[in-house]
Amino acid sequence: MKSILDGTTKSLGEQVVIEMQLWLERAVIGLNLCPFAKSVHVKKQIHYVVYDGEDAAEWLNLLRQELLDLAAADPEVRDTTLLMAPRCLSDFLDFNDFLDRADRVLRKCKLDGVLQIASFH
Repeated sequence: MKSILDGTTKSLGEQVVIEMQLWLERAVIGLNLCPFAKSVHVKKQIHYVVYDGEDAAEWLNLLRQELLDLAAADPEVRDTTLLMAPRCLSDFLDFNDFLDRADRVLRKCKLDGVLQIASFH
């Protein structure tokens, strides 16, 4: 896949992370949509994970592991995880249903009130 920035060949995961960082800088931070985003971005405390599969159950398992890893991480090193799945749940209604399952995983991990899932489609 050709990079939108410099024309070099990038993997899907690399390209998705680049585009997410641009969106984060321009929209979320640039428009001040989230008061917490700028500090963790500047301090490089965001962990980027790309799931390039299409299986929602597999993505949910990855989400579970990332929640546990984030809870165990030193917040000075990792304060936020952005989990992206460019090939999974492209239909908004399917994605919305998935969020209920994601919240159940958060509760089952006993992280409700400790971590928060913020979603973007």
